[in-house]
This record gives sequence, structure tokens and C-alpha cells, in this order.
Amino acid sequence: MADTRIIHGFHAVLSRLRQKADAVKEIYLGSGRDDRRARELVTLAEAWRVRVMRVDAGRLDGMTGNARHQGVAACIDVAALPTHIDDVLESLSEPALLLILDGVTDPHNLGACLRVADAMGVHAVIAPKDRAVSINATVSRVASGAAETVPYLAVTNLARSLRELKERGIWLIGADEGAGQELYATKLAGPLAWVLGAEGEGMRRLTRENCDELVRIPMHGSVESLNVSVSAGICLAETRRQRGAP
Repeated sequence: MADTRIIHGFHAVLSRLRQKADAVKEIYLGSGRDDRRARELVTLAEAWRVRVMRVDAGRLDGMTGNARHQGVAACIDVAALPTHIDDVLESLSEPALLLILDGVTDPHNLGACLRVADAMGVHAVIAPKDRAVSINATVSRVASGAAETVPYLAVTNLARSLRELKERGIWLIGADEGAGQELYATKLAGPLAWVLGAEGEGMRRLTRENCDELVRIPMHGSVESLNVSVSAGICLAETRRQRGAP
């Protein structure tokens, strides 16, 4: 039997219905919701023959851990995604593009990173099991379906995993605001992994030392740093731009 997960919020539930309706087992809609968004959801669910159950706010609170669920949640089947990096690398028909997150603890940031990773065709996101947020309902809601499409590999020892990636020919590039090399002067061809640190703290020492190269995103305004998901989007977009160039 497939594993299941609860997702919540209209955007996450509607996105899952449109992208993979057969993975939606049941939808739970607040008994007081009869507005346009609720009617749109019910119509779409009926078209895909997905059961919609009317429930009270207390049940929704319990299902979602008192998250801001907007009066809607859904139980979904989790697609069977790769659980080991070898499974990912062996299935590729293009140079690997990975995203490594060193200790991201904010579920909103992880969800945004997964959404960016999906948009930029990242083959897997890798993160440590400890001192990092795991996939939960909030992450799924922010990721808008990407949490179920992008392989998320939680590893016990990140430094060791980085060394194993290098042995497999993956070039590790760390995004570091103190680096001398600029992003737009960096060659981003071949199999590579972008390594980004946690909010406020950046990469840990061992993570930084295992990177083959450190680069910085040039800043032209008054802010000194960027959110990790914004940084990931900039780095990954430049990688795809270079790979798509003649």
C-alpha cells in the first residue's frame, strides 16, 4: 500500500488535483466554506471522482497540526520516488543537477526550495536528517506539489555524502556571500550540485570544506543577503541558462 500524507491549503490541494488527481484519496472541506474557491474545488473533485467530505474546523486543525489550512485538506498517495542518490544518477539522460541544503529549518523555505528545484529541473534535493526540517504538511503546501515530484534525500552524514558525490564525478559549488568568484563568471557545465547553507548561519565548516568551488551572487542593492530559496532560484536559473546556450 502506498504511503499517504496530509496536505492543506487551497493552492496545494487544487495543484495536486490538476497535476495528479489519481493520487488524491479524499478531500476534507470545512463545513462553513461555500465561497468561489470552495465551489471550484468541489467541481474539480467531482470531475475526477474524488470524494469530498465536509468536516468541522476542529477536525481540520487536528489533521494539519493547527496549521493555517484555509478550511481544506487532502489525503494523498505519495509517489514512489528514489530513496538513494545512485537510483537518481543511474536514471539520468543529462548531466546531473542537484541541490544540497545544509540545515534548512524553516518549512516555508524548504517548500520554496522544492518548488524552485522542480521548476529548474533539479534531479534531487539532498539534506541532513538532523537539525533540518523534514517534509511535512506546511512544506507540501508551500511546494505546491513539488514535494511529491522532486526526490528529497535525507542523509545521516552530509559531509560523507558530499565526498561520495565527488567520487561519482559531481562538482560541488557552494553559494557563499564571502567568496571571491562571482556566479556569472562561473562555468556551470557538467554534473554539478549547488550547496546552500541554513538561514542566517550559512554552510557549516565541513560542508564548506568539501565544496570544490565557492561562488557568490553579486548584490547591486542595499540588502546584504538573500533568502535561501531565492539564492537557490538564482543559482539554478543561471545553471539552466548556461546549459541551454549554444
